[in-house]
Amino acid sequence: MDIRNHSSVTEFILLGLTDDPELQILLFILFLLVYIITILGNIGMLVLITTDPQLQTAMYFFLRHLSFVDLCYSTVIVPQALINFLSERKTISFLGCAAQMFFFGGNAGSESLILAVMSYDRYVAICNPLLYTTVMTNNICTRLVTGAYFGGFLNSLIHTTSTFSLSFCKSNEITDFFCDIPPLLKLSCSDTSLNEILLFFFAGSIQVGTLLVILISYAFILCSILRMPSATGRHKAFNTCGSHFLCVTLFYSTVIFMYMRPSSNYTMDQDRVASVFYTVIIPMLNPLIYSLRNKDVKAALRKAIRRKADVLH
Repeated sequence: MDIRNHSSVTEFILLGLTDDPELQILLFILFLLVYIITILGNIGMLVLITTDPQLQTAMYFFLRHLSFVDLCYSTVIVPQALINFLSERKTISFLGCAAQMFFFGGNAGSESLILAVMSYDRYVAICNPLLYTTVMTNNICTRLVTGAYFGGFLNSLIHTTSTFSLSFCKSNEITDFFCDIPPLLKLSCSDTSLNEILLFFFAGSIQVGTLLVILISYAFILCSILRMPSATGRHKAFNTCGSHFLCVTLFYSTVIFMYMRPSSNYTMDQDRVASVFYTVIIPMLNPLIYSLRNKDVKAALRKAIRRKADVLH
């Protein structure tokens, strides 16, 4: 299906976060700094997990894919935003907008599923430690991650196809800094009720389903931790799960706020703030949270720095 035949619009204008030139320059600098930290943090995590023998476990296998997804969906959004901050005409082509929505939605959906898989991994590790190596095999881990990518991108394909099959004849000005579903539905002169149902059903199924997996896993984890006789064991278990739970809380609170509300409740300013948080801030925070709170990652990082220092000397 050629989605271009369903619209008289050939390009969209991304209104962004502000029309104040001075503020746009400030935002360009802030976004650039955040993006550099995001790239360095996630690539550093990828390299560290891939090269350190102590991090070749299921938990870090999933964390490596989480870093990859964070890197990808930040890269889908931020470079275009940086260009628009310095451009007079803040345009994106019709097909470019569709591609941006597809890849962003695919990576964001995959992240939801990977976070759920990571919570299941922690459940097995803490609640059934003797079975951990037999349950979380390399083959099972690979299948779980493959399923996460497949589910995320299939969900995104459904939403992208349905959104860009609409007619856009009212306006081509998107009240955001990237192509997202809610602001695009507002521009359509077609009936968007089916799109809202699809958004609520498919996106809702992934978000609610993965959130239930996470909450149930952590309920069992909490019960197991509280039954541990050793205070040291409880502290270690809490530390192991703390980073993941913090990342889950940040991600799901913003995603649910953005996509699980009726369209009548959308407000421009609130949505822009939420969009910045989950497209720009969270991909930067995830590697920082795991590197600062995880003893194994910190130990691997220290070893890598020492090896680099030895080579230089």
